[in-house]
Amino acid sequence: MSRKYFGTDGIRGTVGQVPITPDFVLRLAHAVGQVLRRTDDRPTVLIGKDTRISGYMLESALESGFNSAGVDVVLLGPVPTPAVAYLTRAQRASLGVVISASHNPFADNGIKFFSAQGTKLPDEWELDVEAMLEKVPEWVESARLGRSRRLDDATGRYIEFCKSTFPNDLSLRGLRIVVDAAHGAAYQVAPKVFHELGAEVVPIGCSPDGLNINRDVGATHPKALVDAVKLHRADYGIALDGDADRLQLVDANGRLFNGDEILYLLVKDRLDRSPGSVPGAVGTLMTNMAVEVALKADGVDFVRAKVGDRYVLEELDKRRWLLGGEGSGHLLVLDKQTTGDGMVSALQVLSACLRHGKSLAAMLADLNLFPQTLINVRLRPGQDWKSNAAMAEATQAVEAELGAEGRVLIRASGTEPLVRVMVEARDAVQARRCAQRIADTLAA
Repeated sequence: MSRKYFGTDGIRGTVGQVPITPDFVLRLAHAVGQVLRRTDDRPTVLIGKDTRISGYMLESALESGFNSAGVDVVLLGPVPTPAVAYLTRAQRASLGVVISASHNPFADNGIKFFSAQGTKLPDEWELDVEAMLEKVPEWVESARLGRSRRLDDATGRYIEFCKSTFPNDLSLRGLRIVVDAAHGAAYQVAPKVFHELGAEVVPIGCSPDGLNINRDVGATHPKALVDAVKLHRADYGIALDGDADRLQLVDANGRLFNGDEILYLLVKDRLDRSPGSVPGAVGTLMTNMAVEVALKADGVDFVRAKVGDRYVLEELDKRRWLLGGEGSGHLLVLDKQTTGDGMVSALQVLSACLRHGKSLAAMLADLNLFPQTLINVRLRPGQDWKSNAAMAEATQAVEAELGAEGRVLIRASGTEPLVRVMVEARDAVQARRCAQRIADTLAA
């Protein structure tokens, strides 16, 4: 059974259009509350949000929906998504709820959920909620209505949690770090975490007005970070996205490092400290092949999941591994945090560099990413690309040419009538030529 409202990371869309309307969100919260009450007579949920102006409206709708189902609500205010995961565990709550559309522009918003253990919920739970949405609401009697309160100093509690993941014998003293919070949920938290660990912090993207989240700043627009690092002659730059679960890093030379490189660094640091301590790591279908080759050379198994951090997490849980991530900057360090956490991941990278006394570039000197070419081919109405014989023939020929020195990935867009053709090879010219050869068969 397919899901009607839930995507790969909760429910997301344009504010004012179903499902991101106050009436639907109220019914959603009521349905979730009814599902929770199957196993808990008096559930408590935590609600956090990012800095979008629509967060006020959706927060009120969620609060009313939960209360109407007999669920108590604890309001956290603007906090990062991973803060909700942590506080849900710490407060022994039944569920954590985040109002955020992550790296999307302000006109979008979304709702995502965390279990009592601070983890993403399975497809089966989402299907239960969608089934409950189809039923007539069952409002509880007045004496059983839920209550609401605010959690004092939610941001302060999360700041202390982040700091606790950084080694006690290390300090950021002497480092100048540009911190870009994308005018998003970490605008209060991120500068304080790095400052309280000793760094001189230069904040950018820390002045939200409800409308400017992710606008020309943050992990999806890293040029602002690169420029600020150069301007302020900083040692590092750290960029988060709107809900602070995604990370991009810049070194003193203004070089940008993506999630694939960061994942490799995290694995190598642990291997250097304790050989054989990392049996395997998880990436996605899009992870650069150079990471897979380098890890296997170090005796580390590597598994690719579907694109999306929830699928990376599923593979890690299945194998009881700890490290995984995506090139976009979603990193999972499961012995530190239950979900992707941009600040916790950044602190792991900084501690690795400090321990080794090396720069980011020096730590990654052995990793040379394969050139990638990605071509988006727009499909004609009714075009069946999967049964295209010419494309299949060209793909087989390219794969034979590349052998073990490259790979081909062809996948459809989930939001547009596009097919994405990606070819990776050790040689950039070869990657471009091979990708174009396959793309031409679709455009013909």
